[in-house]
Amino acid sequence: MKIATFNINNVTKRLANLLAWLEKAKPDVVCLQELKADQSAFPALALRDLGYQAVWRGERSWNGVAILARDREPVVTRECLPGDADDCQARYIEAAVNGVLIASIYLPNGNPQPGPKFNYKLAWFERLTKHAAEVMAAGVPVILAGDYNVVPTTQDIYPTRSLDNNALIQPASRQAFARLLTQGWTDALRKLQPEGPLWTFWDYKRERWPADKGMRLDHFLLSPPLAERLIGGGVDRWVRGEENASDHAPAWIVLDLPEKHDKLGVA
Repeated sequence: MKIATFNINNVTKRLANLLAWLEKAKPDVVCLQELKADQSAFPALALRDLGYQAVWRGERSWNGVAILARDREPVVTRECLPGDADDCQARYIEAAVNGVLIASIYLPNGNPQPGPKFNYKLAWFERLTKHAAEVMAAGVPVILAGDYNVVPTTQDIYPTRSLDNNALIQPASRQAFARLLTQGWTDALRKLQPEGPLWTFWDYKRERWPADKGMRLDHFLLSPPLAERLIGGGVDRWVRGEENASDHAPAWIVLDLPEKHDKLGVA
């Protein structure tokens, strides 16, 4: 089972890029972030023509998350992150696919910091950590995938001091990510490649893509039943080099799962 996460950075504007990548990479499940489209504007029909069924939560101009599944229908279990009934930003969706509970996450950026946006980022992270503990305790196979807007360690960003004040690398952001891992989650890509860069994002500014000045913002966290089934993964860097590309590249993992495995957890 091949699972990918991709911050598409406007699904309407980059639909051709998305479809071309899907045709070439053929992931079984895709978590999308930053749709930047109304609920009614999501390109469900175009995706269906490629064999993908989808669930999504749109938001005009900003945010937006989706889960796609090839030749099967994702079953929605949550359309928002619990813990704040007044938070209407489209940053979390959760669905069951082939016996696995999968979340597509678009964690707040938090800039500028300090300030209200950074406070919101940390509060959202706390809500995610609480919910993650609950699904972990349930013992089901879970994947928390998406754009966390956190660079976990210094090895996850090109050498620079220009971003010292950026919310992505603040100690509080990194500590929140580390606290989440202590629940027993496995950082899948880092497990596969313990050393060296794993860039998934290159800013449009200052020629950072041509200079390969990237960072790792997109992560897969696996619950214990899935961590032992991890057999591969990587980043489709070529997608970032295409015309009209998102500033993120798709990241993906492969799990050694039977075609149908209801006994693992979620039907």
